[in-house]
Amino acid sequence: MALPLTKVRILPLAEERRRHQRVKVSLLGRYMLSDRNEYPCQVVNMSPGGMALVAPVVGQPGERVIAYVDHLGRLEGQIARLIDNGFAMTIAATSRKRDKLAAQLTWLANRQMLNLPEDRRHGRFTPKIPRARLILPNGQNIGVRVIDLSASGAAVALPRDLLPPVGSAVTIGKTPGRVVRHIDDGFAIEFSRLQHPDFIEDNVTGD
Repeated sequence: MALPLTKVRILPLAEERRRHQRVKVSLLGRYMLSDRNEYPCQVVNMSPGGMALVAPVVGQPGERVIAYVDHLGRLEGQIARLIDNGFAMTIAATSRKRDKLAAQLTWLANRQMLNLPEDRRHGRFTPKIPRARLILPNGQNIGVRVIDLSASGAAVALPRDLLPPVGSAVTIGKTPGRVVRHIDDGFAIEFSRLQHPDFIEDNVTGD
């Protein structure tokens, strides 16, 4: 009985792919399944009708999902199929909402095509207190040295054996973000949201 149900649930996603072109993105968020527990996630591609998420916990095809995605807000739908390290879901939305999503995805795609690293968009500086607490994807909380900061990200010194994978979600101080690249003595974080210049150090550094 499970196989026919799975096939039926995949069909809307296939139809959605024909209607809407998918855009590669890298957006952090969180989601809830039917158990109502909340989990972190990363959206890796998306169209106005569906999206694929890298997620630590996956449900079953047809299961309801509520997701909150950076820049896009609350999105609701159903799991269409399981993928490596996550799942693909449909997006239930009105025509007006889909038009808005299409416009937002166009903006995100254009921004990524510029391929500007965060340190080119915002001036970097060395913090007065370079110490910070870092929460790794596995939940480990460690002390690190902040090499430099900007309104959009930070460079962090860390031994190679502790480096989180590129694209993974981390939190430094009170500020969530994602790993965008590895550097010679550590890695670079892009914050989920721009930080106010007056509060960057308070939100990131300190024991």
